[in-house]
Amino acid sequence: MKKILFLCTANSCRSQMAEGIAKKIFGNKYEIYSAGSNPAKVDPQAIKVLKEIEVDISKHYSKHLNEFLDKEIDLVITVCDNAKESCPFFPGAKKVIHKGFQDPPALGLGIEGYRKVRDEIYHFVKTLPELL
Repeated sequence: MKKILFLCTANSCRSQMAEGIAKKIFGNKYEIYSAGSNPAKVDPQAIKVLKEIEVDISKHYSKHLNEFLDKEIDLVITVCDNAKESCPFFPGAKKVIHKGFQDPPALGLGIEGYRKVRDEIYHFVKTLPELL
């Protein structure tokens, strides 16, 4: 089974949303993970906007990317520019790509910023089979 890892700095919002959405879309077709270089608590607004599309990440927790360094990963996707710069090489990854998404709180749009980024991530995640 192919393994996909979404990386972001805090593993609190964008990478968590990507993991949750990918699991919802693909079910058990792939092993899907997310992690960060500096993990923090999962963002409650991310949980809220995913719940709106029937994706539940309320039990997710932030993980450090070191947990995945010894695993063979088919596709590593950095979803923020900081992660791209701090993790340009990921040992054991067959393919590493960058697809940056804006940080929802930085947009200054409140919950609408989270919805905007959620929808962008959703459309990107649907293209994953083409990238593998």
